[in-house]
Amino acid sequence: MKKDPKVGDKVSWSSSGGEAHGKVVKKATSPTKIKTHKVAASKENPEFIVETDEGKRAAHKSSTLKKG
Repeated sequence: MKKDPKVGDKVSWSSSGGEAHGKVVKKATSPTKIKTHKVAASKENPEFIVETDEGKRAAHKSSTLKKG
């Protein structure tokens, strides 16, 4: 089983524009919002809030994030 990333870890993920890079800023374990997007996180299915170098935020499951 893959280890979950931790806050502060540098990660990359696939996005519509190719591969994106940033860092984990929060582990969400309850429903939350990023701007107008609803993030359906829970303790059983956490999502990781990531921030790009440009300051854009997104939520991703652990399985979609690559460390480094």
